[in-house]
Amino acid sequence: MDQADLRLDQVFSTAIETCSRSQAAELISGGKVLVSGMKKRPGYRVKKGDVISGRIPEPVTADLPKPEPMDLSILFEDAHLLVIDKPPGLVVHPGPGNLCNTLVNGLIHHVPAFLDGGWDPVRPGIVHRLDKDTSGLIVVAKTLTSLSFLQKEFKQRRVEKRYLALAEGGAIAPRGEILLPLGRHPVRRKIMAVNHETGKDARTSWQVLERFSQACLLDVRLHTGRTHQIRIHFYAMDMPLLGDNVYQYRRNRGKKILTDRQMLHSWKIRFRHPYSGREMAFEAEMPPDFVQTLVRLGPSDKEADTSLS
Repeated sequence: MDQADLRLDQVFSTAIETCSRSQAAELISGGKVLVSGMKKRPGYRVKKGDVISGRIPEPVTADLPKPEPMDLSILFEDAHLLVIDKPPGLVVHPGPGNLCNTLVNGLIHHVPAFLDGGWDPVRPGIVHRLDKDTSGLIVVAKTLTSLSFLQKEFKQRRVEKRYLALAEGGAIAPRGEILLPLGRHPVRRKIMAVNHETGKDARTSWQVLERFSQACLLDVRLHTGRTHQIRIHFYAMDMPLLGDNVYQYRRNRGKKILTDRQMLHSWKIRFRHPYSGREMAFEAEMPPDFVQTLVRLGPSDKEADTSLS
């Protein structure tokens, strides 16, 4: 197969079946994979005649997530995938210094096949992610074929993702769209920001469902899947999410305002089944803390237009 002009991380992960795309990117960035003896970036476009060399170090067993019994809220399961309603506060996959009590630990216990070769040992089955404090629907692949199919569907933007969000401000426009590129913050490198120079395109649309004196309940559609996209977009439009302590007005950072986590809930998802191709749609009810926050906001000022587009 002609691999000219493909990304280096894509070429390497395709050639080494046991190496995921994310693993390939880490190895390339760390200089473990060379092109004609030279270090390149994961996004380097391979040219005809390039010689790619490298090796995958043996994983350190002690640093890999272990199976843990967990009460997963499974909305759907078959031989190909799982749809889970993730509670707020649950980390999706392990990271440095955090190898237990994650969704992945529970998934490995529920699906022992995730310990077999071929899977990313740290993120087996993970198609897309939610922030720790974001609740709601998450899709998990149970086979490598399903994983590949679903990842492509997300990448090609053929998956419909809708969220419920509580945004600060009672006078938010009935509906709107945000088109702002997102990338790394130029100074605070651990967080994301609107970045017009190096950011990637990002599109978010919303419709007001209910209005309160301090906030609005929004139906948010995520058209692209950038890290922290909804949180940053609404902060950039001067209507940050209630409870968000990162993308928040400076005067409010560190304060508990009605709630102690960002009010963002992965509400609805629609996608094609990786085996049958039939359309599947799921909805997750508001978690208790989201409902309690609505109660704390008091009676709504008026009914919003709920004819969803």
